[in-house]
Amino acid sequence: MFRISQETPDDLYEVEYLYDLAFAPGRTALSSYRLRDGVDPIAELSLIARDKYDILAGAIRFWPVRIGQAGHSALLLGPVAVHPTRQGEGLGNLLVSESLARAMDIGWSRVILIGDEPYYRQYGFRRELAGDLNYPPPTNPDRLLAKALREAAFEGVSGLIRKWE
Repeated sequence: MFRISQETPDDLYEVEYLYDLAFAPGRTALSSYRLRDGVDPIAELSLIARDKYDILAGAIRFWPVRIGQAGHSALLLGPVAVHPTRQGEGLGNLLVSESLARAMDIGWSRVILIGDEPYYRQYGFRRELAGDLNYPPPTNPDRLLAKALREAAFEGVSGLIRKWE
């Protein structure tokens, strides 16, 4: 049993520790962090999961980004992490599903991520939806995935994914 809640400033150090544990401290060197530098995550979509002992078991964040010259808005999913001792309990699925439902509820229409399509396909992410998008290097373009939260959300959307400003 997990309690899902919105991340607060008091959770920051625990969440950052969990991300370091899950991805190693060098994670901030990834190109996705250039899109996050100086940009606040979407508070309503930054969720944490605590177990019955109030121990942090998982976390997910979303960041706003722009796409192409037209500046189409989108969400960048990630990172999402589950503590190694809690993996295999469905917590990652719970965090992703809950946060995507909340994103739709608050009016977002597009989500992108860098990840493994075989895993994220269960949530509706597809490589082909991201076919006209370019992600800042160094990134394997085959790992760029997209999900439309509204019908036809990616029609006419193309270009470089860039920082929200």
